[in-house]
Amino acid sequence: MSLSDKKLLIVDDQYGIRVLLKEVFSREGLEVLQAANGKVALEIIQTEPPDLILLDMKMPGMDGLELLRHLKKEPLNIKVIMMTAYGELDMVEEATKLGALAHFTKPFDIEELRSEVLRQLLQRAH
Repeated sequence: MSLSDKKLLIVDDQYGIRVLLKEVFSREGLEVLQAANGKVALEIIQTEPPDLILLDMKMPGMDGLELLRHLKKEPLNIKVIMMTAYGELDMVEEATKLGALAHFTKPFDIEELRSEVLRQLLQRAH
């Protein structure tokens, strides 16, 4: 199972975070897609479904929860890892119910995030 055929979608309204994460995961051989908001993310998901989404919970327009609700309706098997600001526990709870697998609080440890993403991508689909 190689990572080179895996797609990662980074959804975050902060440009700096997207650039940082793109750099980290491109180095792993992943194809990295980016979206600055939920609406753009949905368009990408419909045209090129990623294997995993790194999803920021708080974004202008469509937030992470709303995007998760949309994903729930689709028969796509996409893994989701959330990124939240400190103190958004109610969102984390809701997102977990909607199927998010893990969450990282900003500022997150990039190594921890990297290893979790790789672990999820290398796991066999059930």
